[in-house]
Amino acid sequence: MKNKGRSQYTINNTNKFLTYLNKNCNLNNPQEVEKFIANKTASNSYKKCLCIAYKKFCKKTAIEWQMPEYKPEAKTIKIPTKEKLEMIIASAGKVMSIKLSISKECGLRPIELSQLKVKDIDLEQKLIHSKTAKHGNTKPPLKITEKLRNQIQDHIIRNHLNQNDKLFNGDAIYYSKRYRDMRNKLAEKLKDPSIRTIRLYDFRHFYATNEYRKTRDILAVKQKMGHKRIQTTLIYTQLLNTNDDEWTCKGATNQKEAIQLIEAGFEYVTTIEGIQLFKKRK
Repeated sequence: MKNKGRSQYTINNTNKFLTYLNKNCNLNNPQEVEKFIANKTASNSYKKCLCIAYKKFCKKTAIEWQMPEYKPEAKTIKIPTKEKLEMIIASAGKVMSIKLSISKECGLRPIELSQLKVKDIDLEQKLIHSKTAKHGNTKPPLKITEKLRNQIQDHIIRNHLNQNDKLFNGDAIYYSKRYRDMRNKLAEKLKDPSIRTIRLYDFRHFYATNEYRKTRDILAVKQKMGHKRIQTTLIYTQLLNTNDDEWTCKGATNQKEAIQLIEAGFEYVTTIEGIQLFKKRK
């Protein structure tokens, strides 16, 4: 798989699924493997992953096997609140906090974040240049906040990192495992079981939904997410109730106040009795 250009993440997952199958059935007996997968209490998505991994094994060992079709169920994505995500970030250690902030502000997949190098960070322009995983489309540079920019800069200086060094140690699997451990401990500490349901990918989902909420530009969101198919991006439009937008409204009485509001993301609406009114989605 490595010689065929497959990522280490894909290789590790294939190894994990084959190891699991090997513990429960004879890999050289496709009928036994097929029966085990069919009788397993699991989602169709998981069964499909097992089948794909076993198909690779069959191809390598010249075993004839017709892979059964398991159609993944439609998933319901539940977006956590901004407050919950920020609470998790605030409770994390220094490095994990930076990683989660990047996930939240840029919507990077765990594998994309783990592949970042120092040279991918433009500290002066506050931009992250991320390579797209899953054979997706090229992403534009992604903007980060001043606070996150300073955290990343401190991390680079503190660890004496050079331009070609990886920004963080470990791979996507390591990042995911450390996040789950930290998240579960926080849920137990706060006696809040809902925290355990917040997955690492939910930071990415939050970013996509928030971007669409702000811009209502599905093509721009598609580009920033690195999606190949617009159908994938359209999922996030269904997570918003367009009749339920909440707005923050502010007024400006002079040019300076108007400029400050525009720079803060407010858009002009109208002028009433000499007061310029602006609005911004919460």
